[in-house]
Amino acid sequence: MTVSESTAERDGEFEGSENPDRRAPDEAVDAETGARGAVYGLLASAFDEPTPEPHEEFADGSVDRAMATLVERSGLDVDPPDLTVDDDRETLAARYNDLFVVGYSEVIDGTDGTVENQGPPASLYESTYRSDASWNDVNLDLARAYEHFGCEIGGDERRHHDNLRLELEFAGYLCRLAAATEGDGDGYDRARLDFHDRHLSVLAGGLDDALDSEPGTGVYGRLAAFLAEFVAADVSDLAARLDVGAGSGAESDGDGGEGA
Repeated sequence: MTVSESTAERDGEFEGSENPDRRAPDEAVDAETGARGAVYGLLASAFDEPTPEPHEEFADGSVDRAMATLVERSGLDVDPPDLTVDDDRETLAARYNDLFVVGYSEVIDGTDGTVENQGPPASLYESTYRSDASWNDVNLDLARAYEHFGCEIGGDERRHHDNLRLELEFAGYLCRLAAATEGDGDGYDRARLDFHDRHLSVLAGGLDDALDSEPGTGVYGRLAAFLAEFVAADVSDLAARLDVGAGSGAESDGDGGEGA
């Protein structure tokens, strides 16, 4: 993960095609929207497994400084999270695995060997938090949205479409499209509001609630709380600028899906 004051770049899991009606991201005409896109990208990286390089950037304060700068430039009235990490890499990796990857098994009847299997305390997948839609409906809707904007999941490890990192990368991509579009970027803003309403807001809120009740979440609890607050602020600002109600499932020219 390479972090600078104005952007956070990493090999993402999307392979996006170029859009003919936009300028390159470094020519963005909307600095605030561009900064929001960089926040989403940095969050996507921060929620990845802490291999040596990401851990080093947590430990040396690079992520903390970059996030504070980007949040200030985003135009949203939110406080940046404290991303200071004192854990060594093994401890941080164990914390990540305990929260998001590894469940536990408990023998509840020693006489017959009955074992209760429990998943991890928090899920990084939206469908876990959706009682109103099936896994298939959520992922199909997301697949259509990604495809509509010329994105496909790349990389060696293929994740389900409702994975947190993918949704964050897509939100950042929509920000970059809106920021770098000559003239009116409202179409991409409407697409982002629609995406938030239908997907990312649900995932961010569910993750925050799940971690809020867990002890020892460390930096990941602070990241989840900030993510929920940042998405809510982005939604409110978009709804006000576009003069639509937040949570209305606003139609967009590029939603690419039928709604989960």
